[in-house]
Amino acid sequence: MLGFLFRGLTGERSAGAALFEALTGEARQTHWYLEGDVPDTLDGRFAVLATLTALALVRLEQNGAEGDRISVALTERFIEVMESEHRELGLGDPTLGKTVRKLVAMLGRRVELWRDTTGDALEATLQSLYKNPPPDEPLRHSAAALADLARRLDVTPLTELEQGKIA
Repeated sequence: MLGFLFRGLTGERSAGAALFEALTGEARQTHWYLEGDVPDTLDGRFAVLATLTALALVRLEQNGAEGDRISVALTERFIEVMESEHRELGLGDPTLGKTVRKLVAMLGRRVELWRDTTGDALEATLQSLYKNPPPDEPLRHSAAALADLARRLDVTPLTELEQGKIA
């Protein structure tokens, strides 16, 4: 449904696929749900994936035009996957567009949150991953895991990020 609106934004259709796949692999790691106490539900899994994608988008912003190109491709892939997954869940055309726009807005809020984080990683983690505050230990675990991913994204060259390689 949304393909006709976003067609042609990037030169190659799969430009963001490798990085999105790498982020999806990170989001599937069990520590988010076990040690981090993120609910292992559709909402919880979306929160982890959207948060990791937001961290990657913030990292890509730091690289000017080339980072912007990859950022657009990653966002397009996010939209494409969200649309596909929700179609598989049974959402039809009348509600699909509204749902995907809501999910993209949630990603955008996370990008703003992580862009504006000035040292309070626990609060950013709490807002980004949890609907209800978890105990201190799971929150600290998730904050440390997000800080580690942000560090790994920062040290990975842009060309490798595009290929889905994260240090």
